[in-house]
Amino acid sequence: MVRKVEIYDTTLRDGCQGEDISLSVSDKIRIASKLDELGVHYIEGGWPGANPRDTQFFKEAKNLELKNSRLTAFGSTRRKNVTPAKDPQVKDLIAAETGFITMVGKTWDFHVKEVLGASLPENLSMIKDTIDYFRQKGREVIFDAEHFFDAWYRDRTYAEEVLLAAEEAGACCVCLCDTNGGSLPEHVAEAVSKVKVIIEVPLSIHCHNDCELAVANSLTAVDHGASMVQGTINGFGERAGNANLCSIIPNLVLKKGVSCISQSKLKKLREVANFVNELALVPPFTHQPFVGESAFAHKGGQHANAVRKNPETYEHINPEAVGNRRRFIISDLSGASNIEAKAEEFGHLISRRSQEAGRLTELLKNLEDQGYQFEGAEASFELLMREALGSRKNYFDLKGFRVIDERRPNDDASHSEATIMVEVKDQGEAHTAAAGVGPVHALDNALRKALLRFFPKLSEIRLVDYKVRVLPAGLATASKVRVLIESTDGKDKWGTVGVSDNIIEASWQALIDSIDYKLYKDEKDSKRRKRKKS
Repeated sequence: MVRKVEIYDTTLRDGCQGEDISLSVSDKIRIASKLDELGVHYIEGGWPGANPRDTQFFKEAKNLELKNSRLTAFGSTRRKNVTPAKDPQVKDLIAAETGFITMVGKTWDFHVKEVLGASLPENLSMIKDTIDYFRQKGREVIFDAEHFFDAWYRDRTYAEEVLLAAEEAGACCVCLCDTNGGSLPEHVAEAVSKVKVIIEVPLSIHCHNDCELAVANSLTAVDHGASMVQGTINGFGERAGNANLCSIIPNLVLKKGVSCISQSKLKKLREVANFVNELALVPPFTHQPFVGESAFAHKGGQHANAVRKNPETYEHINPEAVGNRRRFIISDLSGASNIEAKAEEFGHLISRRSQEAGRLTELLKNLEDQGYQFEGAEASFELLMREALGSRKNYFDLKGFRVIDERRPNDDASHSEATIMVEVKDQGEAHTAAAGVGPVHALDNALRKALLRFFPKLSEIRLVDYKVRVLPAGLATASKVRVLIESTDGKDKWGTVGVSDNIIEASWQALIDSIDYKLYKDEKDSKRRKRKKS
């Protein structure tokens, strides 16, 4: 019988506690959708009430149509000397309207006394009262036993009392947390094995990476009885990070034969890893196992020759199993199979052996050399693919644009204005100007103003997010930049990308792709509706 393990993702909460990690509400919504596509079982969205961003996330997340995942809200036990019904953060957790609540409670007597300033019996009451209250409100509760492993090795009796109190109160799962990240695999093995004997509800594991053992400890916990693993994409998290799901998931599926996500969804792993990096503005770790660009890269010599004859000689898995690719550093020969799979996502059948796949692969390589990345910019990729296939429609031509950004001595702020001229085939030219809050906003306003009389539905577009990343080259302010734009028309959202050593030009590329994609999408929808009517 194949053993099953559930995957619990806390990128949107615990991952965001990592230094330099900051996600907007829109970012978090997009990542939640990606995690759902990947097939994780639980998505922890944040701590409602802890900050405006997390509170807003749960309001917007009510409109998410998750197919595979359950959304959880994270919070704590009631405060000392306050009933759950009167505790503001408990009220916020109920207001989030998630079916599951992950509630953290103190397990270590040291923390109970020093941090909470409570007695040991009172801490047990806080745990039981709060879980019972959530259960009365119709919520399922996952109990996070904070600092469990430190607690268990210092006062095992009390640590076990805490777990039993949570189980007795109705927790559906108890999570053993290595909060300080200081445990060794043999300690995890011993503790999980013994807890498994006294606790009847499913056990989960939550590890931090302070000793670089979070993945090893998580897999060890599964070996000894844990049926849920908590972690983050790319190991994001405070201090040295959390257990990295990008390593845990393939190890479970491909190495241990554990059922957690399907092998078909596992092929999206690298895509999701890069997507999260892109939105978090974190450069991907090239040498990251499984999903890193160098994870299956082979340099010249014996290794490259052997891999060409039989990949198993120097590869522990097929890179395509996790959505990655094999690369030969001296002559990059791969990419067509990825093109074939990506084209299929957009409804195009391209054989990896076809001339079209070859052209698109070569085009992608050249663009990536220039700094383009299409994770988080799916709309630009689809347009690029249509261009390589010769089916991208030219909706309008740019005749020229000019952007003026000036600030006079007595001005409180700069003034931005853009002038643009475009031509729409068989319909004429438009020459317009518009102001904006900054040069990019002015350019966006002028472009749409010029095109609206030809394409009225462009009025539906709203720019949701705008990100700029300086590409490493050691050129300081002369460096290239990559601009990522997210747009919406109220029904769909899409991302586009531009790269240049001029930030206005990079923004222009992303803006053009955004408008082109809207026009292409509307035309495609119109044709679909006509086919249905006929």
